Amino acid sequence: MRTLDDTDFEILRLLTEDARRPYREIADAVDLSSPSVSDRVSRLQDMGIIRRFTLDLDRSKLRGGVPVLAELAVQPDMVEDIRDTLALADGVEHVFTASDPRVFFQSRLPNADVRTFLVDTFDKAEWEAITDYEVVVLTSADWTPQVSGTDLAVTCAQCGNDVDQDGETLRLDGSLYYLCCPSCLEQFESRYDQFSANA
Repeated sequence: MRTLDDTDFEILRLLTEDARRPYREIADAVDLSSPSVSDRVSRLQDMGIIRRFTLDLDRSKLRGGVPVLAELAVQPDMVEDIRDTLALADGVEHVFTASDPRVFFQSRLPNADVRTFLVDTFDKAEWEAITDYEVVVLTSADWTPQVSGTDLAVTCAQCGNDVDQDGETLRLDGSLYYLCCPSCLEQFESRYDQFSANA
């Protein structure tokens, strides 16, 4: 398995600056052909590093409301449910989870009325799982994703270690997984089969 290299990193940096940048322009910057850049982008998508190409909207120009950052303290077993519901909620721009049972989200809300938003967004069980919340009204919000400062490594789907050139790949139900060694591949495949059987 070929791991990420400096050229992959530069392609990611250029696409982060402008996801509509032509492959011809990227090819000139990294000293490759356009088809080679296309192949690398496709591989980065297969690896799950590039999930999608999207727009960076300035929502303040499209809708009213007050920009807020909210911190929710939640019951540990409900963190994923709360996060998933927020990710689909109208007006929520960013959702973050912490290592402790807290979920943060940034949104634009009418009159910064977070309580009404929470009651309207969550079902009863989710609402009851929120033990406390705090809200900060933001004066501005900028989002500048970057790839600098990151390591050029893919993590093992089983153990989380870095996957090097001796790593393994596994395609299951159309998804591609990267594993650091044959032992992790065997464990991951076994666990996957077990979950599939129980589903």
